[in-house]
Formats: sequence, C-alpha cells, structure tokens
Amino acid sequence: MSSRTFTKAALGVAAAGVVGLALVNAAAGGGEATARSKLVLMAPAAPGGGWDGFARESQQAIKSDGISNNVQVVNVPGAGGTIGLGQFAQMEGRSDMMMVTGGVMVGAVELADSGVSMEDVEPLVRLADDYAALVVPADSPYETLDDFIAAWKQDPGGTSISGGSLGSIDHLLTGLVAEKVGIDPSQTNYIAYSGGGEALTSMLSGTTVAGMSGYNEVADQIEAGNLRALAISSKERLPGVDVPTFLEQGVDAEMANWRGLAAAPGVSEEDRGELLEIVAEYRQTEHWQDALERNSWTDSYMTGDEFEVFLDEEIDRTRDIVEGLGL
Repeated sequence: MSSRTFTKAALGVAAAGVVGLALVNAAAGGGEATARSKLVLMAPAAPGGGWDGFARESQQAIKSDGISNNVQVVNVPGAGGTIGLGQFAQMEGRSDMMMVTGGVMVGAVELADSGVSMEDVEPLVRLADDYAALVVPADSPYETLDDFIAAWKQDPGGTSISGGSLGSIDHLLTGLVAEKVGIDPSQTNYIAYSGGGEALTSMLSGTTVAGMSGYNEVADQIEAGNLRALAISSKERLPGVDVPTFLEQGVDAEMANWRGLAAAPGVSEEDRGELLEIVAEYRQTEHWQDALERNSWTDSYMTGDEFEVFLDEEIDRTRDIVEGLGL
C-alpha cells in the first residue's frame, strides 16, 4: 500500500515537475555556460525544507567569495526528491548545474520504484550530516532508552512513533532500531507526517507515544523542557548536545541524514573536476563554516572512491531496511 501511495504522490506532483523542468532550463539557459560564470543548484524539494536550506547556504557561500559569478537555486519538489532526480537525469552533459542529494533521496528511490536512481546522475560529494533523535514528551513515563525499548518490545503495534514521510530517515532509523533490539520492523507502528510540526503536535497531544525526528527540528522543544531526547543516531555525542547515542546505550544503530551534491550525467572529467573545485573552495569559506555551526551540521566531506563506496553501502543498507519494513 505504501509503495503505491508514494507512486501516486509522485504522479500528483508531475505537473509541478514539468514546470520545474522549464524553470531549470530557463535558469541554466544555454549549454555554453561554465560553472564559474553561471551555476544552478537544484534543490529537489519545496522552499523552506532541509535540501532547500542546504542549497541556499551553498549559494551564499559561493557568492561570499566570488567563486562563481552568478549562482541560482531552483526548486523542483516532489516524491522525496525523485521528481527532481528524474529531471536532472535529463540534463545530459550540463556542466553548469549541481543537484542537492542525500540520504532521503536514497530512501525515496527505493520506495518509489520509479525507474530512476542515483546511477542516472553523477554523485560528486558528501558534504554535511545531521542526525535524528528519538524523543518523548516531557511527561512520558519513559525516562531512558531502555525504558522505551522494554515497552516497545512488549507491544510494538501499540507503541506509536511519529516521524517524517514514508521512507524518510526518521522511518528508516525506526526500522533499523527495531531490528537491532529484536522487533520485527514490519510490526512497528510508524505514523508518517508531512512536516515536523504535525509530528510534534501528535506527540504533545498524546496521539503518538514517541517521535523520531531530525535533532535540529526538535532541539528548541528539548531545551524548553517540552520533550525528552532518549537517543541520537550519531556515531559519537555531538558537541554541545547532551544526548546519548544509540551506540553508547548498546543499540547498534547509527544513521546520518547526509547531504551532498551530484553532477548531471555525461559531464566531462574536466567539468566534473571544476565542480569539485568549486565545492572544495566554498566549503572553506567563512560563510560555510558558520553555516555548519548554525545548523548543527557535521562536516562529512567525502569524494572520489571513498564516496562511491559509501554510497553503494548506503543504497544496500537502505534497500534492506525498506524490505524489512515491508514497504
């Protein structure tokens, strides 16, 4: 059911996607442009989301040091980024474009089964990570991760967990944690919401018992004392964040909501190298370093063979989790 629902959602935004393709062509206009003279960053999501924010932080970092003379961001929303991915895959040889990508897109590709995948573009670089946290309302009886897991094991179906859309990092992490603690992932009661605000409201109103959410989305509520964070999905504790990891509490679950960039298919090695140089330059700017701190992003710069190996492993792991969830 969920796979069909996701496909219907993709079809539902197809018309908007056609408009997005026109916008991309208009913004990038002319195949002779070089990335140093004019660069388009495609955010395969609506304005205001994580990928859009990442694209616009990149845009400002590039502008701040004059790395490219003209940098534009174009939004092509829909279906976890797969609408944008499908359009970007048609930009054969375009050396003046990069698309934001990441862990959410990997999950969406596996769920949508739309015929387009990361193999249809040229992944370039992993740049930054953020992480998800398991949270409960402040008045929840679950004081620790062990408390929550004990109750979850007793009644997986009755322990509702809110989070982002089906196939999101929140959903995948829920399945991974379930598997690691001995719960059949397909038996979990995961309730998907389109936005973090709705997921938060469901917890605070008692509609759901707990929530899996990007830490940045709930940090203010944790600091205000409205939510309690039981665990975070990073490998090690984050600087300035007093939340224990799943790993240190004996649950072998680590997952990053990583974000990076891809080049269009068929770009030359020379153009690919130029795009990588632009990224290497802008990640050293003061603006980008400030963006990492402001957004609580972890610098995870990775290119070349190392990134290819990481991406292959990420795709395989995501496919296994999706299958385990019964999606």
